[in-house]
Amino acid sequence: MADALLEVRNIETHYGIITAIRGVSLDVREGSIVTVLGANGAGKTTVLKTICGVMDPEKGTVKFEGQEIQKQTPDKIVHMGIAHVPEGREVFPYLTVKENLEMGAYTRRDRDGVARDLERAYGYFPVLKERRDQEAAQLSGGEQQMLAISRALMARPKLLLLDEPSLGLSPLLVNEIFTIIKRVNDEEGTTILLVEQNANMALKTGDYGYVLEAGRIVMEDSCQRLREKDDIKEFYLGVRDTGVRGERRWKRKKLWR
Repeated sequence: MADALLEVRNIETHYGIITAIRGVSLDVREGSIVTVLGANGAGKTTVLKTICGVMDPEKGTVKFEGQEIQKQTPDKIVHMGIAHVPEGREVFPYLTVKENLEMGAYTRRDRDGVARDLERAYGYFPVLKERRDQEAAQLSGGEQQMLAISRALMARPKLLLLDEPSLGLSPLLVNEIFTIIKRVNDEEGTTILLVEQNANMALKTGDYGYVLEAGRIVMEDSCQRLREKDDIKEFYLGVRDTGVRGERRWKRKKLWR
């Protein structure tokens, strides 16, 4: 893809002797929201960890703005413009909300810009401003997710990697988080690669999607077209075709488990 900000080609990453992902290729166009769908254990988190340098691929390349980054350290990759919001949030529990946000801007030297972005984060999530002097450990799960996203945005990333932002949240909070994800993309122009089990929200929010099963990409298309595919409706959106073809797919699904 000529205008891809991120190009992943045939990456293979292992946990010890176990191959977590094999031959994964994907593109993320600048200014877009791209989602990766898949069940638990499909390899979604490994894809993000490989992109951000936490894990090294055994094979393949990761290019960001045309430059290979698969051998770079995570801190170098952050400096290049990629920020990662990991699964489970991983905020600094004994730092205050404000201190967590300031940690997100550790690569920056523009104090005025950091101060403006701090207020921008509070604008997206007003509850963080109310609790700015509280330790992160005292926040609810939803508030910690807001903090983790805001901390990543403090780095002013060109590419934001989001790993399961809806995990463990109430439907109301999920809607709020995804509304902000869309706003960040629309208002800031931040490119987003979103890993998510909530296929309905991910496909509503994203522009293009990939489906990962057992460490391999098995399907890709625009999010709109993916939402219309029978297998996606049945296996990810919970809409089952009650006709003969649907019954055959349902039987195949039971056999796969």
